[in-house]
Amino acid sequence: MSDAAAWDARYGAAPWLFGQAPNRYLESLAPRLRPGLRALALADGEGRNGVWLAEQGLDVLSVDWSAAGLQRAEQLAGARGQRIATEAADLTRWSWPEARFDLVAWVFLHLPAADRAVVAAGACRALAPGGLLLLEGFSPAQQGRRSGGPRDPDLLWTRQKAEAAFAGLELLECLEGTVLLDEGPRHQGPAELLRGLWRKPSAA
Repeated sequence: MSDAAAWDARYGAAPWLFGQAPNRYLESLAPRLRPGLRALALADGEGRNGVWLAEQGLDVLSVDWSAAGLQRAEQLAGARGQRIATEAADLTRWSWPEARFDLVAWVFLHLPAADRAVVAAGACRALAPGGLLLLEGFSPAQQGRRSGGPRDPDLLWTRQKAEAAFAGLELLECLEGTVLLDEGPRHQGPAELLRGLWRKPSAA
């Protein structure tokens, strides 16, 4: 497993590992977004997703365990005339807020089973009633491809894992298949992904 120091070194050696453009699946959510919504971008690294959400008028908190990545995220936000809040944290130990966010963006955050369960539970708690959780991650079919993703199969997403992780939410869609990635030097070429969108039930 990687750690915060390893990611600090990666971002320090080669900036914009995943580009500056937002994740395309997240970008497809634009029609559902409106100014003033509160968004949490998990594992946001150098900020490409959080800054894009801020450009849509959302109030954004980007969390990542790499302080070096988040420093670059703040620089990217400033260069684009935006402001985002950032917090360097281990999501398995983070104090998750209750019912605070209208959107949680879980993009290419791959965790072992025990950690995934902890973070998923926190993400579900952090969603406000009616809030959306968006997931994109590599599926087991990605093994052997060179377009990115972890090598440990325990870290890869299946529909079964996703449905278990977010069992308390309403499933809106869950898709598996091949996507052509063009997201900086670390995500290039055909990739096997799982994408999903869930909604937290509204209060009665």
